[in-house]
Amino acid sequence: MSANNKIGLWSLTALVFSSMVGAGVFSLPQNMAQVAAPLAVLIGWGITGVGILLLALCFLRLSRQRPDLEGGIYTYARAGFGELIGFCSAWGYWLCATIGIVSYLVIVFATLGLFTDGEQGRIFGDGNTWQAVACGSLFVWAVHWLVARGIREAALVNLLATIAKLLPLLLFIVLGLLAFRLDLAEFDFQGISLEVPVWEQVKQTMIITLWVFTGIEGAVVLSARAQKRQDIGRATVFGVLLALVIYVLVTVLSFGLQARESLAGLHNPSMALLMEQLLGEPGKYIIAIGLVISVAASYLSWTLFAVEVPWSAAMYGAFPAIFRRQNRQGVAINSLWLTSLTVQGSLLAVLWSGETYNTLLAISSQMILVPYLLVGAFLLRWSWQQRGRAQGTFGVGQYLIAGGATLYGAWLLYASGLDNLLLSLWLYVPGLALFWLARRGSQPLPLNAVASD
Repeated sequence: MSANNKIGLWSLTALVFSSMVGAGVFSLPQNMAQVAAPLAVLIGWGITGVGILLLALCFLRLSRQRPDLEGGIYTYARAGFGELIGFCSAWGYWLCATIGIVSYLVIVFATLGLFTDGEQGRIFGDGNTWQAVACGSLFVWAVHWLVARGIREAALVNLLATIAKLLPLLLFIVLGLLAFRLDLAEFDFQGISLEVPVWEQVKQTMIITLWVFTGIEGAVVLSARAQKRQDIGRATVFGVLLALVIYVLVTVLSFGLQARESLAGLHNPSMALLMEQLLGEPGKYIIAIGLVISVAASYLSWTLFAVEVPWSAAMYGAFPAIFRRQNRQGVAINSLWLTSLTVQGSLLAVLWSGETYNTLLAISSQMILVPYLLVGAFLLRWSWQQRGRAQGTFGVGQYLIAGGATLYGAWLLYASGLDNLLLSLWLYVPGLALFWLARRGSQPLPLNAVASD
């Protein structure tokens, strides 16, 4: 792979952070208040913070101890649990990425609906009108064109957009600290008005907290394009820590600006309405602009991830060989076409079904659960297999990290509920036909047969 298409530490960190901090942060106040009171939210963030840091450390250690496994999501699952499980991990992740991309388009036009819709008519609505879908389609193909010009160029654009979207978030945090009212946060602290036990409230927060951290694996997914191998783990940890601080502050401060019942009834993106309360009419515009920039950056990040996974899996024979093709800029062009066409088709499905951001969020979150569980499980299994071998004796810390990440992944599957889990299993079924097509008449390549230049 050409050195001109390699990505440095800060661009990798921006991709990780940008993929995690996208549209979700602007809707967190309402999303959390709708299902939980402050006590449950704090417990939920505590569990998520520990779990997501353990997962980040799994990626960090695997990137250093198994540098031969480029691409991460597919190769870790296959190395640990076989070809079919590896494919399912890649397929689930790719679906998560593409559905997540669609949700970004829906929420950005729902935001614009705050300014365009009123008594005179509904233009963008909840992001699912024909006007929203038409404008979203234009954006899909504009990003398709940008990514086709080169991964490195797209990553640099994302870095600039990530810096720009941090500004409104930091402004909200500063103003929120100044206006915070402890009496509002303490009122109904345990959520008695919800008539739901605290632990059940915690479970309800878990899918939300998982969704906002989806993208932690970004540097690993793009590992074949990193300038330095050590940058992969660093970018993952840096991005997670920054995102965690911002998410916790945004959520906790919101409970000190309005009562929980009031927050739960806000139109999303709820941060825009809270900012209007803090700063007047300009506040709403600042958040709206920040959300558009944030979504554009996150959309770009997730497009890069979605393009990379089918290409990486195809290089090993898990996806059909057609997805191995790269253009002159080193972009997996057929994988890019697959992703863009799927997003376009999903947008049309949104128009037909009238689904909203929250529905897409739930589906996308479900698809990432199995790939995340497999990462921790693979590190745990591999560490156990290496015990007693030369240079393969790991300390207790590694087993605690791998075991903790595995338990966190299993907890997420439980917290998501049986109905949602069954839905996600159905979405794996179409992928089996693709797996059969890739396997027909060809044998998979060994994991050490593909390496970057």
